[in-house]
Amino acid sequence: MAVDDVVLINDQWYVPAASSHTDESTRVLKHNDTFAVFDRYGDIQHLGIGEQGIYHQGTRFLSYFELSINQRRPLLLHSTVKEDNTLLTADITNPDLYQENQLVTRKGIVHIFRSKLLWNGVYYERIRLFNYGDKTLNLYLDIQFGADYADIFEVRGAKRCKRGQVLPVQHQGQELVFSYRGLDNETRRTRILSSQPPDNQGEGRICFAIELLPKEKKQFYLTIACEVETNKPAILTYQEALANSNQAVTAAGKRIGHVFTSNEQFNDWLNRSAADLQMLTSQTEQGNYPYAGVPWFATPFGRDGIITALQYLWLNPQLAQGVLGFLAATQATEENAAQDAEPGKILHETRKGEMAALHEVPFWRYYGSIDATPLFIVLAGAYYQRTADQPFLEAIWPNIEAALYWIDNYGDCDGDGFVEYARHSADGLIHQGWKDSDDPIFHQEGSPAEGPLALCEVQGYVYEAKKIAAKLATLLGETSRAAELEHQAEALKKKFNQAFWCEEIATFALALDGHKRPCQIISSNAGHALFSRIANPEYAQKVAETLLSEASFSGWGIRTLATTQARFNPMSYHNGSIWPHDNAIVAMGLARYGFKDQAQQILSGLFDASITMDLHRLPELFCGFDRLPGQGPTLYPVACSPQAWASGTVFHLLQACLGLTFSEEKPQIRFYHPRLPNYLQRLEITNLRFGDAVIDLSLRRHLHDVGVNVLRKVGDIEVAVIV
Repeated sequence: MAVDDVVLINDQWYVPAASSHTDESTRVLKHNDTFAVFDRYGDIQHLGIGEQGIYHQGTRFLSYFELSINQRRPLLLHSTVKEDNTLLTADITNPDLYQENQLVTRKGIVHIFRSKLLWNGVYYERIRLFNYGDKTLNLYLDIQFGADYADIFEVRGAKRCKRGQVLPVQHQGQELVFSYRGLDNETRRTRILSSQPPDNQGEGRICFAIELLPKEKKQFYLTIACEVETNKPAILTYQEALANSNQAVTAAGKRIGHVFTSNEQFNDWLNRSAADLQMLTSQTEQGNYPYAGVPWFATPFGRDGIITALQYLWLNPQLAQGVLGFLAATQATEENAAQDAEPGKILHETRKGEMAALHEVPFWRYYGSIDATPLFIVLAGAYYQRTADQPFLEAIWPNIEAALYWIDNYGDCDGDGFVEYARHSADGLIHQGWKDSDDPIFHQEGSPAEGPLALCEVQGYVYEAKKIAAKLATLLGETSRAAELEHQAEALKKKFNQAFWCEEIATFALALDGHKRPCQIISSNAGHALFSRIANPEYAQKVAETLLSEASFSGWGIRTLATTQARFNPMSYHNGSIWPHDNAIVAMGLARYGFKDQAQQILSGLFDASITMDLHRLPELFCGFDRLPGQGPTLYPVACSPQAWASGTVFHLLQACLGLTFSEEKPQIRFYHPRLPNYLQRLEITNLRFGDAVIDLSLRRHLHDVGVNVLRKVGDIEVAVIV
């Protein structure tokens, strides 16, 4: 298999947009390393880009799953995913049923209810039938299955010269087993069990003959286990799995803070976002980690995990601890060009699955990210400020020092004081910032910028990382190291503002190319320079005006690229689309320089977008067309949904508007010039924890400020409001 089949299609290492993800609405479940994508019926079809299926550890274990009644597809009444994401439910009914061309059962007589969940590598389904008619019905319920064992990269479009062996399907009473022997010598099995013996069965098919008396209810269960030769999951009953799932959600909710507002539509956005973050979070040996997104990025990503943890830190600091622990454990310790790895560098992504194990793709452990390493330090400092957890900080201090070593000795490859990137792996990512498709960095006339490339936002991350590392070094008694880092940070800030500022376009350059020429492009990246505070105040004002201008702000959010730029395309991945997480980072930057009205403008645009989205879930990105009366945003065809840092967006935006920070010294919760939009008159924050203390707060919007009242306080914690 040539990795170029994946690398060079459409967007770099992203899905080819040959067919739309929005051809048919999908429903998603996930638990740890298993996720499932269904159509609205609860079936798995070859629709859209063909991403539907049940996946486990990077492989699709079930690629076809369809229920029919008397050889006819049922009629859909309704389907949804429970607000906490534990259960997918679908209400369906019979179509008109014929026998020898005679209508024997009118549509809408039998109600069929399907409920589905995932738990520890096993899929559970309950199927319940109820006859609302006045006659006895004889139904034939057919369920067909298929398992292609496609690696996630094959589903995304990669072509392989050779695959493993698909083994014969086995029917054993109430059990149906698909198997595949991979080229990695792992045998993967899909074990399907029904709670009652089928009346008929064939190749990948089971059939039940069901007699339903008037007003009679019958139900049965399906269980589908994803087995890898060395790891077979325990199979529970449906009721046991559901109870475990509910208990896990309840327990997780007790450990984190919660937000409730006076606006029910805003609450829908908050609740779905919190549930999505819980669903996307998986357990690792080092703690919880938010997997990046379903379906394409259901795995740990360094940058995504860090930014998600930063977004959610004020409500759930344990997530940040898990991210830091995992990334410290996987930090590179040696040079490996095939992985773009260098000592001290933080992981870009890690994959399970046959193609990663065989190195057909470079992502078993891949380090081609220029920004994850400084952002690791940023998160470490933010975590300490939020928790005052000095023992954990001391445990990862060697990793912080290793990251600083990488920044100075590998990140700045030409010694000019800026951190830049150029890939070393022939199969890796060409562009290694957060805009990592194949064409996001270019000059004003549209010509591609030649590397090594120094991105605008990365210099800001490095500046903030060194400022934070200086504070942490002081805490640990390393005063000379702290002074050195502080001096490096201030020198970088001065150099950055001189080299990157472009008065002609009233913003910072997108990047410097390999000849140190600025890419004079109006992009959202400049807003990240406000987030890191590297921008001089006089430039911050101009950046704010540029980003909220009509060319950049669509009405729904800030575009990745302004409409006036040569490569602008509202339907592109990075050159004119709108990314919620990007907007949240920009809003936080605006708020840090005092531009609260502009931060609220971004919050309002994305809130309005969330109202139009299925399940009130913001996707990874959407198209950057102008907002028009009576129309919602245009969806991007292959965006992940849910996506972790899209789910964290609402919490980051609220924190920005409220100016909410923590002081580890007092301890104290602080609100700097808090503001709320007019559609949020009241807001409650409950179960907010700081060490052993816990506090509930009530916030009320006034004309020019926000009042903060303490509803409950246990332990040592203060609240300060700076207006």
